[in-house]
Amino acid sequence: MRVIAAIPARYAARRFPGKLLADLCGKPVIQHTYEKVHKSGLFSRVIIVTDSSEIESVALDFGGDVVRSQKDHQCGSDRIAEVVFDLDVDIVINVQGDEPFIGPEGLASLIEVFKSDTKKEIDLASLMIPISDEMNNPNVVKVITDLCNRALYFSRSAIPHQQSKETHATAYKHIGVYAFRKSALIDFYEHAPTPLELAEQIEAIRYLEMGKTIQMVKTQFDSVGIDVPEDLEHAKKLMC
Repeated sequence: MRVIAAIPARYAARRFPGKLLADLCGKPVIQHTYEKVHKSGLFSRVIIVTDSSEIESVALDFGGDVVRSQKDHQCGSDRIAEVVFDLDVDIVINVQGDEPFIGPEGLASLIEVFKSDTKKEIDLASLMIPISDEMNNPNVVKVITDLCNRALYFSRSAIPHQQSKETHATAYKHIGVYAFRKSALIDFYEHAPTPLELAEQIEAIRYLEMGKTIQMVKTQFDSVGIDVPEDLEHAKKLMC
């Protein structure tokens, strides 16, 4: 089973343009992410996929493996699919470029999902962690699952709504690291954006609307992604 990691790196981020080139303790954010993934030793190849000449130039300077995407894409999955379309690969792990704290344990657990899935019932795998005080933050994506930890829905709203005080369902934060079978990724690429995906602005929902199976994996890794300038300042306090 050939497994690669792909890091989509878009310059024009809506909430924080240029964030991947922002300085974090002497290195750009994208370099921290690339080096963490590469040093894990889990992948036959780690690729930065970008539409930006600025990001390409910086990544080449620090020794990154960079591929320019040729089309204007709406999300990271589309950008990666364009690049891996003709590659001989079984599993693709999508690591967001703004995840400089990503660790090998979570990545390894995603790969293990597919090693164990001998019937090839799983199309995607992703990570989740019990949520604490971020339930009402729309920048934090929540996920609910069935009893086998397969995703039922993702939302920026608070899910599940706790109507009854007599019962309690654990709420989970979605960690935006995806592992795809290549076939599922290509199916996504060839399908138009779906209504709920567009409403929530969460690409994983397109897979659910297409009938794909997403296996969620519990992790202790809590993401410190760089979504807004305040996140960068928080990351500096943790890393520098």
